[in-house]
Order: sequence, then structure tokens, then C-alpha cells
Amino acid sequence: MNWDEVRKEYETSKVTLAALAEKYDIKIGTLKSRKSREGWSRGSPKKVASKNKKVATFEPVIENDDLNDKQKMFCLYYIKYFNATKAYKKAYQCTLQTADTNGPRLLGNARVKQEIERLRAERQQGLFLDTKAILQKYIDIAFADITDFVEFGREEVTDDLGNPYEVNRVRFKESVDVDGTIVTEVKQGKDGVSVKLADKMKALEFLSKYTDLLSDNDRKRLQDEKLKADTEFVQERTKLLKGAQKDTGLLESLISAFKARNGT
Repeated sequence: MNWDEVRKEYETSKVTLAALAEKYDIKIGTLKSRKSREGWSRGSPKKVASKNKKVATFEPVIENDDLNDKQKMFCLYYIKYFNATKAYKKAYQCTLQTADTNGPRLLGNARVKQEIERLRAERQQGLFLDTKAILQKYIDIAFADITDFVEFGREEVTDDLGNPYEVNRVRFKESVDVDGTIVTEVKQGKDGVSVKLADKMKALEFLSKYTDLLSDNDRKRLQDEKLKADTEFVQERTKLLKGAQKDTGLLESLISAFKARNGT
């Protein structure tokens, strides 16, 4: 099934889900589930004021028409609680004693069991997609570079008499050209405009715990970024201590050893 083609037709036409399901021979429940999970929409996308993007959430849809309404409700409640007694009690609105007897029995029904397994697999797939989205966001934060957001350097200008001279310049890139989801603050003060990015060190720390999920290239970039961040931290600490006119002999020895160990 070419889902990209189905989605494109839905988003670029006025075709109903029922008509689309019939055309591509898809169960209407499957189509609704796909539409909800992937966020299919029509028309121009609405602008979202919030900086945080929500990842897809699992919204189960019962597709098995061989089940009656009570059995479908049982499947949905079971996926939520993973407790046959509790699921049966909520679905059938019965006593705890009845639910304790009939819940496990219904769980053994072949059709019910098949539907629960399908819902479980779909839920796991949804959680996997959520995990990938979260991991990618931390990668974006950890590997962000200030030059992704601003351009700076020397520029030649002329004075009122036409004499050329050089000045330092800083130019912010247009908001449409940058990833605003990793910008936590844009502020204009007496010293000009400043941009604050999401915490790079926290992102590096997070990724360090999940290196097995990273590609070989991202693992190498992670090592380089961590080394760079550690070196910059030691250098900045040294500057602060020197500024306070403290004895930094021991600290400088540690820095030298650190650089020697890491080949920097």
C-alpha cells in the first residue's frame, strides 16, 4: 500500500475517508487510525504559537467487525490497563465478582485476543515513532551551531566622506530559515538583541545514555561535541580563576593533562 499516495489524495482533494477507503480497499478503521497518528490535514497548516511540538499520540481504533460493542470496549480498556478484570468491569458495567470470572475468560476468546495483539503492536509502533522524534530533537540541540542562526564577521563600510573602513557586523537570519524549536529566548536589551539556544550540555548528557540508538556518524559527532564542550568548560574556568588572581598552577596542570589525554 502506497500510503504517501493515499495521504496526498486526502490532503489535496475533498474526498471523504469512506470514499478513499473504498477506492484503495482499506478498512475505514485503519484509515482513520493512520490519519490520526500521522496528523493528516487539509488546507494551509495553522501556525502554532508554542515552541514545543507535540509528537503523535496513540489513538486506538477497533477494526474487527466480528466483535460486538462490549467486546470492542473490553479490548480498548485492556490495552489501557492490561487487567482483564478491570477491563471487563468497565466495559460491561458489572460487579467485581462477575468481572473477575468473565474477564479472563473473554481474554481467551480468539477474536478478542487477535484484536488486542493488533492494538498492542500499533501502540508499540506509535511509541517507537515518538521515541525517534524525541531523540532527533536532542540531536538537533546537541549539534546546533550559532552560525545556524546568525552571521558575523568584518564588513567594509564608508564614512560620510566616502572613506572606507572596516566594522564588526552581526546579522540574524530570518526566522523562516532557522529551527525555532531549539531557541528558548530572543531578547532585545540595551546591548542589542540576543538569542538563547536550548541547553546543549543537557542534550549531550541525554544522548550519552542512548548511544546505541545513534548512527555511527552521530556517535562520532557526539564524541567530538563532548570533547569540545569539556575543553571549553575548563578554559572558561581557568579564565575566571585568573581574573580572580588565584593560584591556577594546579588547574593548568590538570588542563594540560586533559588535553594530552584527548590529543587536543
